[in-house]
Amino acid sequence: MDRETVFEILDPRFARLFIGTARLDMLFSDCRWAEGPAYFPAGRYLVWSDIPNDRMLRYDECNGQVSVFRHPSGHSNGNTVDRAGRLVTCEHGGRRVSRTEVDGTVITLADRFEGKRLNSPNDVVERSDGSLWFTDPTYGIDSDYEGNKGESEQAGNFVYRLDPETGSLSVVADDFVQPNGIAFSPDEKTLYIVDTGASHRTDGPRHIRKFAVLDEKLIDGGVFAEATSGFFDGLRLDTDGRIWTSAGDSVHCYTPVGKIKVPEVVANVCFGGPKRNYLYICGTTSLYGVRLPVTGAKTF
Repeated sequence: MDRETVFEILDPRFARLFIGTARLDMLFSDCRWAEGPAYFPAGRYLVWSDIPNDRMLRYDECNGQVSVFRHPSGHSNGNTVDRAGRLVTCEHGGRRVSRTEVDGTVITLADRFEGKRLNSPNDVVERSDGSLWFTDPTYGIDSDYEGNKGESEQAGNFVYRLDPETGSLSVVADDFVQPNGIAFSPDEKTLYIVDTGASHRTDGPRHIRKFAVLDEKLIDGGVFAEATSGFFDGLRLDTDGRIWTSAGDSVHCYTPVGKIKVPEVVANVCFGGPKRNYLYICGTTSLYGVRLPVTGAKTF
């Protein structure tokens, strides 16, 4: 993609958020649906999911090499790195949230709520108190394409909080159609959650909602942004509180409003690199990256 077409300015203030000579880097292209990027600063590598192919891939940013990190992966989707440097994964196939220990052992953190199986955990973030917050739509049980076709055992598609001390789950939001991407603001006072309910209902939502975080509870702050192309999905914030989110035609920035044009539907994003100023982008079949003059908020 030509440099002139990489960035689209919809608000003049967006012009200071990119370098005119920056380019969109194609890093890898052999996926069916790339998702869930998570960056490990100690090893300078990125792990991401290729859901239909039931594998996780690893990109080494020091030499540009890509290898298979895990196969099968339980049809992994969203990933994050916790504050102990461990990989936390949402698995469609296992209908669970898992953690990879330092010795490589994979353990289950959550797979049931009130004795009933979760739907298919989608995306997860950790708060500084060690709690994990994750979304649980039905995409992994709707068919065998991204998981294993099955019946929902829950009364709805909820957003959960996993307590770090007791391991217990609590529902923090119960009025989503299909809760998807999730991210805290840098000060953790606001939680942003995507609803991609239009994938299942013609009148369903395709927006980002925001919530004030009060201890272990959420206070609804309404709709933050409506998707203008396809759906929002995964999202991350920079240190100044701007949202960088996937969409049907590009990566969208709020606010100011602007776009990073990508030649495929974008599923998720993640800041990486030694200075956290390299934005990794999971497109449909590919992994992309672009260097920005902003710094990603620390999520670990």
